[in-house]
Amino acid sequence: MLRTTLAATAVVAALLAPTAAHAGAPGPSAPGADGIPALTDDRGRVLTLRGWNVGDKAHSGDEALSGITEKHFRDMRAKGFNLARVLVFWDDLEPRPGQYSEAYLRKVERVLDWAARYDVKVVLDAHQDVFGPAFDHRGIPAWATRTDGLPFTPRPDDWFSEYFEPAVQRAFTHLYEDEDLQRAQARMWRVLADRFEDHPAVFGYDLINEPMGELREGEDLATAARRIEREQVTPMYNRIADAIRSVDDDTWLFVEPTPIVGEGVPTGLGRVDDPKVVYAPHFYNGVMEAGGDYDPDARWIENYEAAVTLYPKEYKVPVLVGEWGPLNNSQPNMNRFYREAMASLGRYSSGFAGWEWCYGGGYCAVDGTGAFRPNKELTAEPYAEAVAGTVRSTTYDPGAGVYRLAYEASGPRGSRLTELSVPPGDWRVTARGGVVLRKDKGRAWVVAPPRANVTVTIARR
Repeated sequence: MLRTTLAATAVVAALLAPTAAHAGAPGPSAPGADGIPALTDDRGRVLTLRGWNVGDKAHSGDEALSGITEKHFRDMRAKGFNLARVLVFWDDLEPRPGQYSEAYLRKVERVLDWAARYDVKVVLDAHQDVFGPAFDHRGIPAWATRTDGLPFTPRPDDWFSEYFEPAVQRAFTHLYEDEDLQRAQARMWRVLADRFEDHPAVFGYDLINEPMGELREGEDLATAARRIEREQVTPMYNRIADAIRSVDDDTWLFVEPTPIVGEGVPTGLGRVDDPKVVYAPHFYNGVMEAGGDYDPDARWIENYEAAVTLYPKEYKVPVLVGEWGPLNNSQPNMNRFYREAMASLGRYSSGFAGWEWCYGGGYCAVDGTGAFRPNKELTAEPYAEAVAGTVRSTTYDPGAGVYRLAYEASGPRGSRLTELSVPPGDWRVTARGGVVLRKDKGRAWVVAPPRANVTVTIARR
């Protein structure tokens, strides 16, 4: 037994040992569907990030982020997820112009420390809903809200429709076009990036949640969205990217289209001039957002996928869906929806963050006991968190409970270690062409010789 253990250790050590002067340099990356690039880490490994949004909209000021606990990250990782899109709010960070809250930054850091403890990567999301507190929501500070005296009528039973109130639309126009607000937004991001660029949990920055804008007379919604994205949102992203790069030169930048993309409308976003950009659309359907059921005959998923893949194909950037998930998961067709949605996301994206990791009803991933709510368990599949080589294929049959990954291992200068996520349950992990290391029941690692053809199988027992 001891001899077998020593022999296995020697094999693994040989596989992991540097074999060239530049060992650890990036290996080959794998393109996604139709030439969409994959996300990669600093060792060139191909990444898949799957997880949930984590936020606390209810508390601000001294109580900001108090609704987020260490348990969120421990429970997410225990169910196989490695990503949290963490909501941060400009109104909490900069309650008065030029005065940044050190207390709030410490609270954000505490959340990031919890994520790092459980090896959960974080995308910091500059979140806004209906612009911000000037309209009784969260996001852009009231001091940065300019409405020109236009009217605003609250609509608590249909909060999303408040985006189309004249005052809210004009506030977006001023944010995009007023030079002092442009500078303020850039400084806010510079403060965040300067503070957290070296934090081990931080993987990326989502520059603004669901940007909207002002419709012009005679425009339909799709035409207005494409114009706003092209003429106002794209320049904003380039300004923020420049600000972040003045203090942080390598963290991924996540850019969103307007939410209209959810209706199968291609984005009008232009090029964001940065080498580490991720396209981060949201994946919502109006009927299901209102609590309705999934209609497979409407071909919403197919239409969404066709529209949402145009931008990453043109600009050669990875995709990660930043929000998705219906309100009522108990409807008759929801099991089918989750299976078809997971298959679609796997075809073109490097991962997703569902809405949201909380303990209760509605959108929550789990109930008060921590058990998945109906059909949410279908988001917990086996997957490869990081592949040290070129991915040839990945498949998952949820009915049979069998996941397969085929890849060509990196060359002599690349990483040797492929990391796998295994959801709760009794699973068997095997690898042809490599050696499986198993550290705990939710994670597995595979090492392989340079250029080896490896097939990994994760099967439910």
